[in-house]
Amino acid sequence: MSKIGLLTVTHDPKGKNIKLLDELHKEFEEIYGELFITISDESSDDLVNKFESTQFKVKLIPKKGAAEARREVVNFGLSGTSEYYHYCDFDRLLTWGKNYLEELKSLNTIIPNHDYLILGRTERAFSTHPRAWIDTEKITNTICSMELNKEVDITAGSCSFSRECAKYINKYSKDKMTDSEWAMIIHRIAKLGVDYRAAEGLEYQVETNGVNTIVSNAEEWFGRLRLSNIISESALKTGK
Repeated sequence: MSKIGLLTVTHDPKGKNIKLLDELHKEFEEIYGELFITISDESSDDLVNKFESTQFKVKLIPKKGAAEARREVVNFGLSGTSEYYHYCDFDRLLTWGKNYLEELKSLNTIIPNHDYLILGRTERAFSTHPRAWIDTEKITNTICSMELNKEVDITAGSCSFSRECAKYINKYSKDKMTDSEWAMIIHRIAKLGVDYRAAEGLEYQVETNGVNTIVSNAEEWFGRLRLSNIISESALKTGK
């Protein structure tokens, strides 16, 4: 059995990902030794019921944003026995499993070689995202790369870490966004290694990875700019 546990989160009021979950959950169950998910209490009942029919360990939580959901699933994952964890936003995991399953499977041999591994996007995968995401995330990634002294794409919604790192994250994470915060907790507080790897599977497909709410173009750009500011500030301040 794999010693790697999957940590993932979702907020899916319309249950748009039920079909892909049905198609892919057995593949995920073969890849990971344990599977943990936190689901917002505003998500579709049908989605929750589907998860409960699989090998996923499910925890319903109040909708308080992505950062709180991520912290909840790290804490949940520590109740298991996994030695390493792969965190991935659930919509990202579905896209990865649907289009680059072999690459996802290959992580089983890669993850145990790193304390903390930022999983980012290849140039091609990055280019599939909306323009508002690309232009603002380039700024975030530049700042984070400066702070880590290596080129990284930190905003792709995926990373892996050891159980020791998970305990540090569980203890110290508190920011509004976790993308750079977790890496900086490990880099500056735990003083463990932070490495980087790019993946094709973290591409963007609007039907799976698109946002749940409809906003104007200006609102989308402003929202992405605000996220960039929060994540960049975490990179600068966490652990200092």
